[in-house]
Amino acid sequence: MKQAKVKTGNVTFCNAAPLVYIAGPCVIESLKSYTAEAVKLKAMFADLGASFVLKASFDKANRTSHASFRGIPMETALAFLKDLKNRLGVPVLIDVHEPSQAARVAGAADILQVPAFLCRQTDLLFACADTGLAVNVKKGQFLAPRDMANIIAKLESRGNRNILLTERGTSFGYNDLVVDMRGIEIMKDFGYPVIFDCTHSVQKPGALGKATGGDVRLALPLAKAAAALKIAGVFFEAHPEPARALSDGPNSFKLDLVPDVVRTLGRIDELALKIKKSEDPDF
Repeated sequence: MKQAKVKTGNVTFCNAAPLVYIAGPCVIESLKSYTAEAVKLKAMFADLGASFVLKASFDKANRTSHASFRGIPMETALAFLKDLKNRLGVPVLIDVHEPSQAARVAGAADILQVPAFLCRQTDLLFACADTGLAVNVKKGQFLAPRDMANIIAKLESRGNRNILLTERGTSFGYNDLVVDMRGIEIMKDFGYPVIFDCTHSVQKPGALGKATGGDVRLALPLAKAAAALKIAGVFFEAHPEPARALSDGPNSFKLDLVPDVVRTLGRIDELALKIKKSEDPDF
């Protein structure tokens, strides 16, 4: 089956092309710290010769506790990210939580991201699609992979076919997630680029009582399995000191380990593409 290409900035997402990596800290903790992390990530990916999109979140609106750190004001974040993007020359992905945010966020972003808990919100999907930017929709933890067909239809109905689909785990009882790798193959059948979010997939939602837990040791093994299926990209969060991160520390990679992660996944991806093309010349 012919695979769609979604181009944004200087990268191209396609299930039949080399992996693109979407990476960054869970949330902007401060402008200074985020700048340092972004500069370091850009240098790492440049040295590796790998395609990279900077992941940015100004507000974590679905924190377990109201007392948890959420982020920084939207307008401050958007002005900062627009300037940072231009200085670094890298595409930026930004979360959108409400329809009213989409057009404003589009002024700073290359990709708009719809969080998993909001993936069926029609007005939010319409608002994101109407910007004309690429839209990455994370499959809800409660959703069957085949149900993404309805989400795709909502975006397409607004004339937007710059669509990315992300697997990030499925609810498994209470306070846990499991990854059903069949879902990746099912979503690839839609023809759009599929991303695997390996760090959110190892979360343990609400498991710490007033915060979400996780087991980052499992993130790379799952990413290896997903890469072996030949997908378009891998999404992960990274932090200089995960134990001190203000959000999602238990499931974030240590920033210094990113090159090892990317080298490993790149080798698997290269082999997976060769195998897939030998099986299906039209892939």
